[in-house]
Parts: sequence; C-alpha cells; structure tokens
Amino acid sequence: MRKLVVLKLDGDLQQGVQVTLEIGEETERPCIEITGKLPPNQDMAIAIDQWQSSYRSLGQPTRIKAKKIIYDGSISQWRNNCHNKASELRSHLNKWLQSESFRPIREKWLKHLTPSEEVRVLIRTDSMQLEKLPWHLWDLVDRDYPLAEVALSVPDSERVAAGSQKSAKRNKIRILAILGDSDGIDVKQDRQLLEKLPLADTTFLVQPQRQDINDHLWKQPWNILFFAGHSKTNGETGCIYINQTDSLTIADLRYALSNAVTKGLQLAIFNSCDGLGLARELQDLQIPQIIVMREPVPDLVAQTFLRHFLLAFSSGQSLYTAVRTAREKLHGLEGEYPGASWLPVICENPGVVPITWSKPQIEPNHRFRYVLLFSVLITAFLLGIRQLGGLQTWELQAFDLLMRSRPQEQQDSRLLIVTITEDDLQLKEQQHKTGSLSNFTLALLLEKLAPLKPRAIGLDIYRDEPVQPNQTLTTHWNDDNFFAICKVSDRQNNHPGISPPLEVPQSRLGFSDVVQDADGVLRRHLLAMNPAPASPCTTPYALSAQLAFHYLEKDGISAKYNPNGELQLGNVVLKRLQSPISGYQKADTEGYQMLLNYRSYRHSPLEIAPTVTLSQVLKGAVTSEQVKDRIVLIGTTAQSVNDYLPTPYSTQQRFYQQIPGVILQAQMVSQIVSAVKDGRPLLSVWSFWGELLWLWGWSVVGIGIAWRCRSRIYLILVGVGTLSILYTSCLVLLCQGYWVPLVPSALVLIVTIGTVVVIYTNYEVQMK
Repeated sequence: MRKLVVLKLDGDLQQGVQVTLEIGEETERPCIEITGKLPPNQDMAIAIDQWQSSYRSLGQPTRIKAKKIIYDGSISQWRNNCHNKASELRSHLNKWLQSESFRPIREKWLKHLTPSEEVRVLIRTDSMQLEKLPWHLWDLVDRDYPLAEVALSVPDSERVAAGSQKSAKRNKIRILAILGDSDGIDVKQDRQLLEKLPLADTTFLVQPQRQDINDHLWKQPWNILFFAGHSKTNGETGCIYINQTDSLTIADLRYALSNAVTKGLQLAIFNSCDGLGLARELQDLQIPQIIVMREPVPDLVAQTFLRHFLLAFSSGQSLYTAVRTAREKLHGLEGEYPGASWLPVICENPGVVPITWSKPQIEPNHRFRYVLLFSVLITAFLLGIRQLGGLQTWELQAFDLLMRSRPQEQQDSRLLIVTITEDDLQLKEQQHKTGSLSNFTLALLLEKLAPLKPRAIGLDIYRDEPVQPNQTLTTHWNDDNFFAICKVSDRQNNHPGISPPLEVPQSRLGFSDVVQDADGVLRRHLLAMNPAPASPCTTPYALSAQLAFHYLEKDGISAKYNPNGELQLGNVVLKRLQSPISGYQKADTEGYQMLLNYRSYRHSPLEIAPTVTLSQVLKGAVTSEQVKDRIVLIGTTAQSVNDYLPTPYSTQQRFYQQIPGVILQAQMVSQIVSAVKDGRPLLSVWSFWGELLWLWGWSVVGIGIAWRCRSRIYLILVGVGTLSILYTSCLVLLCQGYWVPLVPSALVLIVTIGTVVVIYTNYEVQMK
C-alpha cells in the first residue's frame, strides 16, 4: 500500500515557515506527526524570481496567450543563464531543507519510510511563493526515494462524495477533452494521443463556446477533464482561452464543475501554460486531482509529457508514478528547453485516493481465456505433428537455410589440404596408378611432406591393394603420424566394404563412412561405431576423429569416455545425437553421431582451410611454414572421381558447392579441434521442455500481435516483421551453437495469429 506524507507549511520565505509532518497509510489517518521549522530564506525568494524571469525570457513559442518576448543576444546564452539559475535554486532549496531546525522532520522521514515504498508527498500551503518551489528536486524525493512524487494542496479541504469512486469502476474511462484556442500552437498531437487510449470514451470539444462546455459538464458524468490550448495566470487567478475570442476562468464554470465532481470527475489535466492559478481555483471545487504546468510550456514539452504520462497511467501505473515517469523523461529535452522537467505538477485534494486506470477487461464470455487455451492447444497440436515426423523435412531445410546465412569464418590454419585435381591425374608420375593416386606418386608425396614435419597426415584415398615388396611406400606408412582410410561393410545397402592398407596398423586407421539424411544431405558427423567382425574395416573411429585425437594428444589432451558414455576431450564433451531430438524425430542414430557444425564459407568449400595441389607439393613449392605441426589431408577434388556429397550449402542453384570427400574430412577434423582449442561451439539442442516453452512463447507473441493490430495491412506488416525477428533470433542462436525450432515456431506464430483474429473478429476495442 502507498504511504501518504503530508507537509503542512505555514508561513513564507521572508518570515520563516512552521512545518508539520504527517506520515500514514494512504487510506488511513496519519500515525506519525511531528513539527519543525524552516528559517527565513530571502536568497531563495530571490532565486525563485530570477529563475522564473530567466525562464520566461527565453522567448520560446508556448501555450500562453501573451506577446512574444524580444531580446538581444544569442539563445544559447539565455539557455545557459536559465540552467545556471535553476542550479542555484536547487542548491538553495536543499540547503534550506537541511537546516538544523528541520532536522527532526528529515530524520522522522528516514526512519519510517523505505526507498522501496511508493510515497505520495503532499505539500499543503496557502503561499503561492512556496508552491512555486521545485519540491521534486528535494534530495529525499529526487535521489533517495525513486517511487516518491510531490503534489500541492491548499491547507483546507473536504472529502469528496463517493460518486467519483463508483464511477471509476466503469469498464471505460470517460474523458471530456476541450481543445481551445490553438493560434500558433499544435493541439492535434494531444487529440491523437487521447484517441489511442485503451478503454477510453473520449468526447472532443474543438474551440467550443462557453455554453457547449457548460452543457456537457451537466449532462453526463466524466472521469477526466482535459484541456489543451492557451492559458495563463494573473495574480492567483487562471484563465483558459476556449476559442479565438473567448476566455474563461474557473469561476465561470463553478456550478457545472461542482456538478461534475459529484457525478465522478476525479482528474483534471490542463496541458497548457502557467496553470497554478487554475489549480488553486479547481481545488476550491474539491476536484480530487489536477495536473497543470507551473510555467509557460512549449508545444513539444507538452506533447512529450502527455504521451509518456498517458502511456504509463493507462498501463496500470499509479497517477503519482506515472507523472514522475513522464516528468523524468522530459530531462532529455532540457538542452533545448531548460526547465522542461520542472513544469508538470500535481495538485490534489488529500481526502481522496488518486484515480487509477481501469485494467482492460474482456467480455463476460472470457475470450481472453479461450485465446490462451487455444494457444496451448495449437502448441500441443504442432508438437504432436512434429513428434510424428511431419515437420522433419521442413525443419532440415530451414536448418540448411540458417547454415547458409551465417557469416563467413576464417580458415582453420591448423589444417593443410593437398588436393588431387584433374590436372594432377594426368601427371607422368601417375603411370600405373591405383585409383586416383599411384603408389609411386604417393611415395613421392610422402617423401616431400615428411621433412616438413606435419603433426598428422590423413590419406582420404582407398588403398586396398598390397604394396609390392620393392616399393618404399611402406616406410612412410609405418610413421606414427600417418593415418589411412577404409570403409565398413553395409548389409542394408549391400556394400561389402573396402579393406585398409595391410601395412598400416589398426590404431592408425579410420573409417570413411558417413550418415546421410533421407534427402541425401550430410548434416551429421559419425565419430565412432562397432563394425561387424566380418567387415574388412573394423576400426572403431572415423578418420576425422583419429586425426583430431592424434593432434590433440600432442597438446596433452586425450579422448576418453565420461561416466555418461560420452566422448570428452579436456573440458569439451562431444554430445551424442539421439533420436527423437529437435528437428530429428525419425532418424537412424546408430553409432556415435553428433551434429556437424560446418565451418561457414561463401563461395568455394576449399575456403575452409589452406589448400595446395599435388603438383605444387611434388615441385617443392610448399614451405615448411605451410606444413609444420599441421594436420595434412590428402584427397581428390577432381570431378571425374565423383567423390562428392551434398551438404546444407548445396541447393539446386548451388550444386557446385557439393563437398569433395577430403574437404568433408577437413570439416569434421576442424569441428573437433576448433571446439577444444578455440571454444568454437558444437551444435546442440534444447531439452524438450525448453523447446516447448520457446514454441509457446511465440504463440503468446502471436496473441499479442493479433490482439493489438486491428488493421489487416498493419497485421500483415507486423506479422512479417515478427517472422523476421524469429528468423534472426534462430540465426543468432545457431551461431552460438543452438539449433532451435524455426519452422514449428513460425507455424505456431502464424496459426495463433489466425486463430485469435477469428475469435476477435467482432471484438472492437482500441488498443495502444
């Protein structure tokens, strides 16, 4: 519950001020009362007049009916002077409120109020001079109590009849908006802001006659009276200019306003100039709350305050916190309009609890509950289709699109790829070749590479024929950094498998088998499996895994299985893919598989690592710097060999971006090594409940869009914009290593919007 703090001030700055402090709950009698005194302060009286004179001398177009001020000198000098006078006045105020005679009141405040409480601070005085002080700059209010706001009140007041409290319970707030003389100012913005208010029934009187205002105040009950136009205060009397020729004082509407108060008028807002005189007369009529501008107000300041105030107030904030929020946001205008945040002030009757804005209420048939229920059902329905594999094809295609949309990455400098091109196949050394590379050429290649001290060499070419005894190739095959390839037999596809070179021990063999999805695209990395004993290739690890493990062992990082049965390298766990999971609801997950996080490229798959050709190596064109301590992969990229596989980067328009087998091996090796050495993310998915909350969240977003966007064109534009945000979010998360459901989220969003639009077709309500 809010706290009510009342400061009763009796006196003035010339003679000193007797102060009574009361603290209590908002709806109860005060439980704390203490008296104190503030000494005379003639310097502050002068500072008030100087600031006011400086402010009014700026000569800015305002909502005051007066002649323009003409002055010599630059506007910046006048603004600086105004800022300086404001700073002096603030300093005088806080020194005054730290006087020794005022200390008991300050200490009582600090003892009984906490900064987390919402506090209404009511300054009750009959001194216009004291009302002009910027009480909101008191350090307790401005700095120490962020939920406190100050209001002004006359010393004497009466409790308002209960009619106003009853009327506030209506489903709609009734507003009478008077748009008066607007010569030289723009009140259209004020009207547009009022028209956008939710659950408000606003009647506009544009430059009306006195009788029009009088009749409307008598005929029907109002909750809020609003005025925008020219106004000013003469002495202690304020007047408003209702059209180009007529002006009114509050006394001219005394009986009509008194009648409006008894019927429920709770708040009067005068978004016009110099309103303290208006507030004084309105308080005599017992209007519960009044918001005015203490000085002439520029158009932009008035419109900015009204926009922020209405947004905060209509969203459920209290009147006090809404005014403070709007007032503080005016600070951004003070470079152009000095003192902007000083202008709004609340004047109120202390015997009435401030009005609150009605919360949006759905019709008695609880349509909002139905919409929430439908959002849950839509999410559950699409999840069911997904679990049955109905969205898998779309999800994988969306995954490919996201992969292709990622920014290009730098090359992995730990690798060197030796490619065998079409030109290399025609080399004279290739006579009597076996497959794409003769034993003689392979021996020459290894002789060239060995002195350059690579950390590991992987041969991505099958060598299932024995080496003749007179050949020297076996010497290099016995090197502990050389790894060869073989293929496991596949009974399902009737493939007998391919044997490894007999001279290479099993510890330096790796299988070449991969797992392709139903559309042929390679999205998964097969690291390990248990081949059948009868298979010609019985090594348990892929060539890519063997090369990565060997490379990391040189850095003291060994591969091992953790207690959960997952491969672990240092602190990095290679999370095993198990179906059903995320986009894979129906997939063969035999063996140790993980998602393949391709190193992204833009033009050619060869961009992912440094590349040289076979001819370049044989000619000695490769330096030690290019080879030393790297993983060297040898394989063919010639189209005639047909060792190419589709990837997420392959589309009908980009078929050339199918990846050669050796580049695929490089991608897999790079994924493991980069994850361990660079912290490059491995692809993972959220838990079932995480994805469920993600999907339902987008369903709720769909509710908000359909509920707020009543125009079909606006609905389409916002819907398309939200889908773009969804896509961007999924792309950013993928770059961070998380594959989140794009297609189900988009479907949930679209279906929810459509459902809500159908439910609310006949539900007309203005939303912000």
